[in-house]
Order: sequence, then structure tokens, then C-alpha cells
Amino acid sequence: MMAFYFGKLVEIFPFFLKGLSMTVQVAFISLVTCTFIGFVLGIFRAGKNIFIKRLIGVYVSFVRGTPFVVQIFIIFFILPDWGIQLEAFQAALLAMAIMGSAFICEIVAGGIDSIPRGQWEAASSSGLSLFQQLRFVILPQSMKVILPPLVGQYVLLIKDTSVISVIGVMELTRVGWLTVVRIPEGLMVFSLVGVLYFVISYPLILLSNYLEKRMAV
Repeated sequence: MMAFYFGKLVEIFPFFLKGLSMTVQVAFISLVTCTFIGFVLGIFRAGKNIFIKRLIGVYVSFVRGTPFVVQIFIIFFILPDWGIQLEAFQAALLAMAIMGSAFICEIVAGGIDSIPRGQWEAASSSGLSLFQQLRFVILPQSMKVILPPLVGQYVLLIKDTSVISVIGVMELTRVGWLTVVRIPEGLMVFSLVGVLYFVISYPLILLSNYLEKRMAV
């Protein structure tokens, strides 16, 4: 019987590759969006404006303190009641952007805060504008602190794409659930799903480990 199920799984393997392709697509777009938004929010979070710092802090605390699946449900099922109708793919990208940017914001803010105040003062006394201080002095130094946890967060974001299956996005986990209906051997099916997630996550895990060792040196 196991051989029969395995043969069926081999037959529909291209279906898993399509799910993997969707997962990679969602992950790539989300990582780019999250990184951009997260860096912008992180810079303001590490700034001197108390009101903006606290406002972003409330946003970060709410997002990090609520389950990701609840955020997706709000975006996909509740927003249409307010006149904002999104397709499942669009809702997934928005939810990933909101969730990921909150975590990346804290990573970036922590990296910037790790830079000694004297570096800011030296950059300011050199006649650099605030933007130039960040670009040429602060961010290059803070990247040593930011990069390792940032890449680690990327791995978590890729795995979090599995949650978007709850709104019908045909990504890898959704394909797994649909396959279990036809092949009632859950361990075999979701072992394959796990392996495929591992394939796209492992290079980032290696990169994260490398960066941690490199930055430590």
C-alpha cells in the first residue's frame, strides 16, 4: 500500500512544484517589501521624535503580539466589510508585509541604537546631513549587528508563508492539504512538504550562520 501511495505522490509531484513556485514568489515579494518598510520604520524607531517612536512601537507591539493567522483573517475577511476587497494573493502579500516589517523594524532599530553616540556627533560635526549620516556612517556600521538576525528573520518569514494557505493561496502547504485528500498518508505527504520548505530555507540558514561567525570576527 505504501508503494502505491508513493507512486501516486510521484505522479502528482509537478503539482507540488507549482505550490513551491507560488511559495517562492510570495516569499520573494514579501521579503523585498518587508525589508524596505522595516528599514524605514526602524530608522524612525531609532530616531529622536518621541511621538513617532511610540506610534511605531504600538504598531510593532500589536503585530508581534497577535497571531499571524488572525491578521490574515482580518485582512481577507474583515476588510471587505469596510469596502476594501482583496484577492487571496494580494491579501497574503499585505499580511506578510505588515507582519514581517514589524519584526525587521525592531532588528534595524536595535542595530542603529547599538552605534555609539560619538559616531553621530562625529558625522554631524563633519557637516553631513541626517540622511548622509545614516547612509555613510551609521547604517554601514550597524549592518554588522543587523545582518545576522535579519537573514534569520527571512527564514522565519519563508516558513510563515505556510499560514497563507488558510485563505486559499495555492502555495506548498495548501497543496499538501489537497493531496492528503487523495493520498491518505499524511506523514508521507507532509514529509515531502517539509523537505521542499527545507530546500528553500537551508541556503538562508547557512548564510545566517556564516554572517554570525563573520560579524563576530
